[in-house]
Amino acid sequence: MQIRVATPADAEAINAIYRPFVTDSVISFELEPPSGAVMAERIAGTLRRFPWLVTEVDEQIVGYAYASQYRERPAYQWSSETTVYVSSPYHGRGIGRALYRQLFKLLRDQGYCSAYAGITLPNPASIALHEALGFEPVGIYRNAGYKFGAWRNVGWWQRALSTYPVQPDPPRCFASIGNQH
Repeated sequence: MQIRVATPADAEAINAIYRPFVTDSVISFELEPPSGAVMAERIAGTLRRFPWLVTEVDEQIVGYAYASQYRERPAYQWSSETTVYVSSPYHGRGIGRALYRQLFKLLRDQGYCSAYAGITLPNPASIALHEALGFEPVGIYRNAGYKFGAWRNVGWWQRALSTYPVQPDPPRCFASIGNQH
């Protein structure tokens, strides 16, 4: 298993993992899978500011994790939202944990203090993964999205990434530290 920084060229492989979560489940609130071009744009846009990682097994991408801006207002700048997806044949092999551990390290290096994860409920496997990695439940957005003929709740989990400095420096963009990792 190898973890590396994603590139826009990985878009099709990432889409192959993501597509079933869009088309066959309520885990993603997207209603249509993005095109390869859209996914490539998402990856490139994310990497300017946040890490996007992939895991390869036998030179095949089998999972990915990335961070994004938690909220827009400046006082939220030390918080990030995290996401992880693993191809179903590879569930239960520690890939999600490994991706998240590396993602958390990079976010700490950038200066982020908190990570948040939204999980469409119910999803016991995702909850177990997040809680095993130190996330704690902080609330539920009730009826937050409508998919497959029903309203869906989203639970929110939070994890401290580092201490909370009295006078924090602004987080650094991943593009500025990416080559160091």
